[in-house]
Amino acid sequence: MKRIDHLEQMIPYMFAHGCARAWLTLLFAEPAVATLSPFDPHVPFDYSFALAGVGVALAARRIVPLQEGRWAKPLAFALCAGASACMLAASRSPELATPLALVGAVAGGAGFLLIVLLNAEALVPLSLMRILLYQAASMLVAVPLSYLCQGLDQPRLALALFALPAIAVPCVSFAYRTTPEAERPRSTWPRFTFPWKPIALFALYSFAYGLREQQLLSVNGAGMHSSLSTALASGAIVAVLLLARRLPLGALYRSPLLLMVCGFLLVPLEGLVGKVASSYLISMGYTLMGLLLGLLLYDLAKRMGIAIVVLMGAEKATYLLVIWGGDCASLLPASPLSTQTQEIVLMVAVVMLVLAGTLILLSERDLSSRWGIRLLGTDDLAEEGRRAELVAARCDEIARQCRLSPREDEILRLLARGTSNQAIERELFIANGTLKAHIQHIYAKTGVHSRKELLALFEEPKAAEEP
Repeated sequence: MKRIDHLEQMIPYMFAHGCARAWLTLLFAEPAVATLSPFDPHVPFDYSFALAGVGVALAARRIVPLQEGRWAKPLAFALCAGASACMLAASRSPELATPLALVGAVAGGAGFLLIVLLNAEALVPLSLMRILLYQAASMLVAVPLSYLCQGLDQPRLALALFALPAIAVPCVSFAYRTTPEAERPRSTWPRFTFPWKPIALFALYSFAYGLREQQLLSVNGAGMHSSLSTALASGAIVAVLLLARRLPLGALYRSPLLLMVCGFLLVPLEGLVGKVASSYLISMGYTLMGLLLGLLLYDLAKRMGIAIVVLMGAEKATYLLVIWGGDCASLLPASPLSTQTQEIVLMVAVVMLVLAGTLILLSERDLSSRWGIRLLGTDDLAEEGRRAELVAARCDEIARQCRLSPREDEILRLLARGTSNQAIERELFIANGTLKAHIQHIYAKTGVHSRKELLALFEEPKAAEEP
């Protein structure tokens, strides 16, 4: 049984997010519909997307899980369809173009945000490897969908702008319904301090990306939304996850770092080749950084028992840093500084931002670190989250001391959470015989003879009784 045999399980997840990303690209990122408004609709779209995310995070205890509410999925489709209608109308009504484009952008940002969060709730019960695979595959699917739709005539393009969200919402709903009910997100979770480190990391890189965004726009195929560079980065992740025989997630932990550093620090002084190389490295690195941040938040949500909507919603505010970075870069030409001095100032700012982000990234050992989060209170949920954190730390220790292979490490963590053999086979795409062989190897390396003895390794030592 190979991983590729289970690709049909990926289809609803792939098209849920993939169709939504293609819709975003066609309507706002690289608009195939030219509106007559005097402003770029993508800016109010991003503000709506970010502010809606923060609003959902603040109201999460009342509305989570979103998938269980009757309002979330119809509202997501209605907002996206309304945005499509407004943007199409704005392209044909010069006198109403400005208000229509503004309403469409605000509705589109909120609608896209809801689809993203609904998709996150469907993904969070899965293993980290499958989450990464499905997210990368959905980004890969969005690229050809966008290119195909951009070649359509206006009537067919208009139909596609309504069809894409109409496909995305049922797909994300179907993906959630296929998840066992016991593994679905809960409506309660412990109080916690916010994981500021991954958010700060992505904010720094987003601002640096914004400083270089004008350069990216001048290079065909580079960009953060369903571009060729996105396809290259996400396609590489999909290929590695499907074809690699052994792949610890730790190997991908710092994968964006090299591309981001090379891209931002390879300042093209002259020549088209330099600009193309730098732009593609920046775009690919930013795509990988977004995937890494998502993986960190999913891991924290699973380990701490926190609703993924809270973490994901608040994280969307970082996308405003791209806009603000671009605004800062656009102020330089109006300054009295010479062109050469402006380039030096921009380069120094980018270098400092990348250095700060790199220090944050290197400050944590691996994906299973705390990343600045801390559970508060002494209720049962907090205790459960603390227990999950201790189990993860114990897994790190056992894997290191007993020299477990990457696959054995993955299976050990699932066993420690009480996952059944059938669920492990489904999560890791392996056959029953292969799983039993790995479990026997784990028993031999850890010196135990049964699952009960293995689970005893994760029990907290009891305090010695006083004489």
